[in-house]
Amino acid sequence: MIKILFVIFLMLFSSTLVIGQIMLSTKQINLLDSIATQDVPKNAPGIATAIIQNGEVIYEKYAGYADFKDSTFIKNSTRFNIASNGKQFTALAILMLIDKKKLKLSDDIRKYFPNLFTKIKEKITVQNLLNHTSGIRDCYDLWSLQGYTWWKKSFNNNDVLTLIEKQSDLNFKPNTKYLYSNTNYILLALLVEKVSNKNFSEYTNEMFKQLNMPNTSFESDFTKIRGQIARAYFNFNTWTTYNWIWNVCGDGNIFSTLEDQIQWEKLIQGKGNTTFNKKTISQSQQIIKGSKFNNYGYGIEFGKYKNLQYSFHEGATGAWKATVIRFPQNNISMITLTNTGKSTPNTQTRQMADVIFNLKSSETYLITKPKIVGKYISEDEILGTYLTEDNFAFAFEKKENKVFLKRIGRNDIELEREADNIFHQKYDPAFKQEFTTNPKGEMQVTAYYTNHSPYSLTKSKEIEREFDFKKNNGNYFNSETNTIININYLNDTNYEITFRNGYKTKGVLVSTSKMLVDFYSLEIQDGNLFLNSDRIKNVKFVRK
Repeated sequence: MIKILFVIFLMLFSSTLVIGQIMLSTKQINLLDSIATQDVPKNAPGIATAIIQNGEVIYEKYAGYADFKDSTFIKNSTRFNIASNGKQFTALAILMLIDKKKLKLSDDIRKYFPNLFTKIKEKITVQNLLNHTSGIRDCYDLWSLQGYTWWKKSFNNNDVLTLIEKQSDLNFKPNTKYLYSNTNYILLALLVEKVSNKNFSEYTNEMFKQLNMPNTSFESDFTKIRGQIARAYFNFNTWTTYNWIWNVCGDGNIFSTLEDQIQWEKLIQGKGNTTFNKKTISQSQQIIKGSKFNNYGYGIEFGKYKNLQYSFHEGATGAWKATVIRFPQNNISMITLTNTGKSTPNTQTRQMADVIFNLKSSETYLITKPKIVGKYISEDEILGTYLTEDNFAFAFEKKENKVFLKRIGRNDIELEREADNIFHQKYDPAFKQEFTTNPKGEMQVTAYYTNHSPYSLTKSKEIEREFDFKKNNGNYFNSETNTIININYLNDTNYEITFRNGYKTKGVLVSTSKMLVDFYSLEIQDGNLFLNSDRIKNVKFVRK
């Protein structure tokens, strides 16, 4: 009786799907094959993918060309740039130094880099770098602000350090927020060099040797990349490749084979041969002990996929893309590496999980429509601009007695009323917009669709006609990046924005103090500008 009650208890309170060792059916193999090759047509670059459970490879597939020039096909020894999936190995190198008592998670990084953020009083710790809570701005976004196309340059890690030494401010106070920043892991690579007195690539090559991953290495000198490389190809009516001249590493720029990545997954699953400390490997797969942020650890993310707990990471560098997802409760890992711009390994790898776990479509696990119909809201009431905290914008306008949704960078779409406070896209009714009032009494819209969770935007206050639109005109300068932004009023709420490199674009004033410009938002405060984008925040531009 006790055993029966215990089983019932587990059934009621367990939210994970635990399965035994998998034996794939012919149907499953065919489904996995179709997923793997869905973006690999004839005479195209391709993919390497595998599923590992309990240290055993239960599925493995290679398809497409590694290099058109010599007509080589992708195989288990073909080396891909796995990009940000390399962050887990930078974190592992840091853990090695911690194990050797040469470093602490609580160390302030200014102990090793005294020229960084001299005006910031709060500690910026090694742990803050590892789980992206440092507040340090992303170097790629800073380069973009300066007008650089990063992949056309040949920067190295010291160039990143020089760039960051010029930054006097952070995105936010350390350990108060999470915001992904590649700079964190480049600084970790430089930290490995400081503490070990070895070149980062050399130090990690010794680590990969211990891990029995001989064809994996961070590449700090693009002229010395070895082995058969899966060249990266985009398709603009024809397959096009490009020269790789990048030397920054630690955040990515790591080349590896599927064979080596399989070996790594075996070690994570407690199998495989290695001279590396297995406790350290196990630790690397956990949330950082004592951290109040549980979504990111040692170069790996944590979350849920269709109600299953899992860890994962994505990597993308041009047409090179990589995905790894792990389901610890089942000791299953899934890896996809690609060299084609057409492929989407983040989606494909999760489709493989659907096959393995017999999961339903994403829509089954999402709220895709409002639960109830609210009070009637007229078309005129919903008109205006709505924003998220990250400055994603919806604008609702009326033209010829029809309501349209406008989004920056997309075509306008016509809406139809579905219910008193619910509208939907005319030609895609699954895309619904629910208008309600938030606790502050502000109008908000919540967007629903079949492939994402609902999200809400809050209506901005309407700009009065008497507002002096020209008062924002002028040049604004940021000393941290030596960048100038010029603002010139055009008409209505529209402005012409010119950046230091001569690039011109349009800006739209969405409130008396906020302007949206391409992927940036500009906050206008006391005559100065504060620029925000995905990974750089509060970059101050002073009116000249």
